[in-house]
Amino acid sequence: MKVQTYIPGHSANATEFMSKRTVGSHGQFFAPYLQSGLKVLDCGCGPGSITLGIAERVSPADVVGVDFGQSQITNATAAAASVGYEHVTFQVADCCELPFADGSFDRVFSHALLEHLSNPIKALTEMHRVLKPGGIIGVCSPDWGGFVLSPPSPELSKAVSAYTSLQNDKGGDVEAGRKLGVHLAKAGFVRIEMAARYECYPSLEFIGEYLALQLEREGDATSARALRDWSGRADGLFAQAWISAVGFKAE
Repeated sequence: MKVQTYIPGHSANATEFMSKRTVGSHGQFFAPYLQSGLKVLDCGCGPGSITLGIAERVSPADVVGVDFGQSQITNATAAAASVGYEHVTFQVADCCELPFADGSFDRVFSHALLEHLSNPIKALTEMHRVLKPGGIIGVCSPDWGGFVLSPPSPELSKAVSAYTSLQNDKGGDVEAGRKLGVHLAKAGFVRIEMAARYECYPSLEFIGEYLALQLEREGDATSARALRDWSGRADGLFAQAWISAVGFKAE
């Protein structure tokens, strides 16, 4: 995007991390609102793994995935081609300036995007604009205020604080999850419903390396080392809090 930095980047590690997500694992809260024949926009689609699950549910209607990273669009396009989904297209776009006419979509979905935006309400206002009257949006973001990492240690606490400071300093908001309902209301949505769940990562090594690489890229080798040391423990836990929200555009 033009006004913020996507902290995870688009490294092979980050892309692999995102590609493990599916509608079943990370978009289930929105599944009841996806039926055949509904045209859907996925904002911040990444490598397209969730987008393809959406496409399967709304087929034969068109699904469009947008992301600001060209590498992600390339990966997503290849993934769609590999399964023969011709009703899915991907394109580079800024979610704060969507290249679609008013009322173009029946549904809008966005997962793990708003926490990286310096102006999430602007993006949500754009998503509201491109929805048809009566259309529905589903958004989901983590909230670092609810994370549980075990076993605790001063070194691990400092490393987590370093990461949260990094994301916030770059224009994001690590507590975006709890604010989703407020953001949706300010963007014009009504009948807003929120929910929460926890995701426990089965591989501490994977999530530890994912976070460590981002800190290391910013020159914080100490925090990166603390995360890697922690992720090698057999008795550890990483439980991530996810907040989801569904909102309606008035008829």
